[in-house]
Amino acid sequence: MKLIICENYDAVMEQAAQITIDIIKNKPDCILGLPTGSTPIGLYNNLVKEYEAGKLDFSQVKSFNLDEYYPIDPENDQSYRYFMNKHLFNRINIDINNTRVPNGNCEDPNQECAEYEKAIDLAGGIDLQILGIGNNGHIGFNEPDKNLQAYTHMTKLTENTIEANSRFFEKSDDVPRKALTMGMASIMKAEKILMLITGKAKHNALMTLLSDNITTDVPASLLKLHTDVTIICDKASYEE
Repeated sequence: MKLIICENYDAVMEQAAQITIDIIKNKPDCILGLPTGSTPIGLYNNLVKEYEAGKLDFSQVKSFNLDEYYPIDPENDQSYRYFMNKHLFNRINIDINNTRVPNGNCEDPNQECAEYEKAIDLAGGIDLQILGIGNNGHIGFNEPDKNLQAYTHMTKLTENTIEANSRFFEKSDDVPRKALTMGMASIMKAEKILMLITGKAKHNALMTLLSDNITTDVPASLLKLHTDVTIICDKASYEE
């Protein structure tokens, strides 16, 4: 694992954007694995600025998102499809047909998950998987557990994650209790992984990630088995 410590959130996002920009420029038809949540918004804003300056072309880029609530309508303003359209896709020249987010409104979630996993493989695999991390060490919606699912699947959300995500909803009862998510093997198949960590609340998760320990109690710790992982964090998350 490579660790880059930045002064603050903005510096983390600038560094992450540059890595992403370099990959797109070196491989214009690259496949990106994308996260949602509050953390990557700064990254997406930086990518949009680069596009608006005429320095970045997304016309051949394809993307697969990590996860989506279930059940939820893609038009719901709390869905991850809505989030991605708002913060990135509608602001750049990517072909919307080349963007994939698990369908939170599907009738058969098991079939949706199987088809999603197959679509990633048929596309050639993910070149850069961008990740955030939950306070409890989850990535995507792979929550701490005795056993973890390998591939894209439906999962129940922990109370910890429901509470953390409730700030985006009017009340916690509105937060979906399930989600469709890439599994740990899905994530680990990416050629390169970029983990973004900011804020004091993520300190314990980061320290576990930097230790020698690998445990399903901190799903992100399995990333230590990957050959190309870069962690970019701010001082707030790194220092006590």
